[in-house]
Amino acid sequence: MHIDARQMDDHSVIEGDICIVGTGAAGISIALQWMNTPYKVILLEGGGFEYDDKVQELYNGKLTGQPYFPMKASRLHYFGGSTGHWGGMCSTFDALDFEKRDWVANSGWPIKPKDIEPFYPRAHPILDLGPCEWDVKYWLQKNPALKSLPLDENVIWNKMWQFSPPTRFGTKYKDTMVGATNVHLYTYANVVDIVANENVGEIKEVVVKNYAGKQHTVKAKYFVMACCSIQNSRILLACNKQAPKGLGNDNDIVGRYFMEHPHIESGELWLTNSDTLDLYKMGKGITERAELAVSAKKQIELKIMNGTISLTPLEFTKNRMSNIKMWSADDPRTSLDSFNKRNSTDKRGFFERHFMASRIYKTYGLTTRMEQVPNPDSRVQLSEEKDSLGMPRANLNWEMSPPDKVTVTKITELFAQQIGISGIGRVRIPDFMLDEKDTSVPSSLVSGGWHHMGTTRMSDDPKQGVVDANCKVHGINNLYVAGASCFPTGGAVNPTFMVVALSLRLADHLKDRIKTT
Repeated sequence: MHIDARQMDDHSVIEGDICIVGTGAAGISIALQWMNTPYKVILLEGGGFEYDDKVQELYNGKLTGQPYFPMKASRLHYFGGSTGHWGGMCSTFDALDFEKRDWVANSGWPIKPKDIEPFYPRAHPILDLGPCEWDVKYWLQKNPALKSLPLDENVIWNKMWQFSPPTRFGTKYKDTMVGATNVHLYTYANVVDIVANENVGEIKEVVVKNYAGKQHTVKAKYFVMACCSIQNSRILLACNKQAPKGLGNDNDIVGRYFMEHPHIESGELWLTNSDTLDLYKMGKGITERAELAVSAKKQIELKIMNGTISLTPLEFTKNRMSNIKMWSADDPRTSLDSFNKRNSTDKRGFFERHFMASRIYKTYGLTTRMEQVPNPDSRVQLSEEKDSLGMPRANLNWEMSPPDKVTVTKITELFAQQIGISGIGRVRIPDFMLDEKDTSVPSSLVSGGWHHMGTTRMSDDPKQGVVDANCKVHGINNLYVAGASCFPTGGAVNPTFMVVALSLRLADHLKDRIKTT
């Protein structure tokens, strides 16, 4: 069922069993699990079904620290969320990603692989992925034409990615949500306040507004914040009438530990003999590929973060502009147009040309996607400026740390050594890696994946995290957070697959809880 909150009587009261705030990958994945149940689900979306610049403007804010995408343009504010410009790359976290690593401050998840892996098969159909197979051996057997680089897998191994079409949640699930009898989708319903009981131990209601001047109240037994990492923390921080520091922020952690996956131009591969490198291709019609990952053994030995190397023909990477510079307009539509034009010199488009079947290459550019050290100073804070609905805007300070340069340098060196040992070629290492005194990475070589993570991190210890292992806000009985904002560390893979799997786990947990209330 769909209701436009702009058309409702002002100060209406909406009641249900569970209220989900946000209709991106996390919110819709949770709502799908509650369909055809005896419970009434309230699904709140701040925008409508199409782009609306008045709504998108609510995401505006200021940036400091490492150069980054404009705040207004880095997320989409309408039904389906940022899956509307998602690239579709999916992979799984590695076992070491969940562990407390003594060389990585603030690392360690309160869940283990066994706690999340059962939800992978359920995530596949939601994201329109192929078989739930993530071992390169499966794909090599399925297609004998694929050949792996002859590297020592104890050092550098082949980590598989699968590609969603990509699934646009706003398109695929619109009719499903609108037609669901027990899911009540309210568009143009932006949460501007969360009201708790007297001791702030339980949420009673949320207040929503829209630019039509309407305000409504939503009451439920359980509430789930399923916005992006920036907006989840922004709302919690802004709801400070009863909790002066913000909800869930007694220990000053909400908004901190914002993480991205820095994408760094990290060198060149020069092969002795030309090769199409089919296993590592990315392009039209390709549904799976490998990237070159660092083994857990080497991460431990060298005390570095996780990371992978992708290969692209050098003629396409030489002197290319970073994504951050291409995606520089406040209007995400303008940035997308600029991005597409920069990445395409003809009508066939960049990804169709990325690896042309009729051509083989001798030189490849290296791009490292890497995990960041969780940094409390990399954070979201509230601005003194307010948006048109009266909410303080969010300001983002994205920071990288000296260990980040160490990681990308060591990964490149490991790969170079393995290529040399194999005798198939050589790797040219960029000059910035040779200067050991400079702990920074040139901003011109750094981009991002639009992968917002952290800010409401997960931990069993309330002094170290905002939510517990079940994504419940510490100290508040019925308030949960969904999405990548719960990640304590980011691994080296695109977050959407883990977001969906973690959301399915949360949905099951809530089902168990509501049966006992």
